[in-house]
Amino acid sequence: MNRYLKRRDKLRRRLRQAGLDGLLVTNFKNVTYLTGFTGDDSYLLILAQHDVLCSDQRFTTQLEEEVTDLEVEIRGPGHTMLGSVKKVMAQAKLRQVAFEAKSLTVATHAAFCQALEDFELVATDGWVEQLRLLKDAAEIARLRVACDQARRTWEVVRASLTPDMTECEVANQLEFHARRFGGKSLSFPPIVGVGPRAALPHGNPTQQVVGASDFTLIDWGVNEGLYVSDLTRILVTGRILPKLRKIYEIVLTAQLAAIAKIRPGVPAETVDRAAREIIAAAGYGKYFGHGLGHGLGLDVHEAPRLSKGQATPLAAGMVVTVEPGIYLPGWGGVRIEDDILVTRTGHEVLTSSVPQQLEECCVG
Repeated sequence: MNRYLKRRDKLRRRLRQAGLDGLLVTNFKNVTYLTGFTGDDSYLLILAQHDVLCSDQRFTTQLEEEVTDLEVEIRGPGHTMLGSVKKVMAQAKLRQVAFEAKSLTVATHAAFCQALEDFELVATDGWVEQLRLLKDAAEIARLRVACDQARRTWEVVRASLTPDMTECEVANQLEFHARRFGGKSLSFPPIVGVGPRAALPHGNPTQQVVGASDFTLIDWGVNEGLYVSDLTRILVTGRILPKLRKIYEIVLTAQLAAIAKIRPGVPAETVDRAAREIIAAAGYGKYFGHGLGHGLGLDVHEAPRLSKGQATPLAAGMVVTVEPGIYLPGWGGVRIEDDILVTRTGHEVLTSSVPQQLEECCVG
């Protein structure tokens, strides 16, 4: 039995437990996770005895290449997705059908209710995402590739950096080399912040030149085709002034303390607390205004969350970021981010080959 069918069978068992006839999966990433189909604009119906993927003629050849173990309903020009879904549901004689509440807009939900008025639609929350929490060996292998592509991209961009390059040019170089090393794209639009602009945790690149300050914050990651990485480092382009060294060492100490807490059974909030307490004790608690980290996988932000109030226990197979930061308006910010795999006995830093020590982050 292939891994996609195993995943769908887990949802089938959940349907039986809930007394429902089927599940309509409309989140395209979830469709990929459950079928291996990498296109979009397609819905998956999980039924009691079989599954049907509803798509259109643009993907006929791709479906033949990627999907071999389930029925496919292809709609032609002039036929709607909801029409295809209704046809499959009627043929299967369904009554109560679960749907993914978070993937539908209000307008789409209204259209569903109107088109599928003969069926009872039951909202569900996170059924597929709960499966995605734990990565299998194949997923972990792809995440390793994404991390290595991010490393190679970083090394080339760091080596080629010059004082007259702008934040936008650095961002463009990250994109170019990510693709050069086999990535589909960057995981997200990169964050490049020179000096005071590094105080913006999610600042957009501008025409500010790297040479305008002694350091630059860069947040990037690579999408290897499906799975993504996510890292942040500081590049020192001038002198390591005492304030930068002080802030950097606080953040690095906080990050290492948090990573040390990662192992199966530890609540997510415990990992967050380990870093937050160190930053607060140093007097910078109010300048660390975001959660410590998040899950990685098909999406760059997915469960679990490492933050206050998150009691979810970590489990082997989860992959999370650990990214404490201190952001001082008018001066700049420091964030250090790595990708961590929870193992049976503890953890593994998937991005350990990207240097962390401040002296290792100097250019030139």
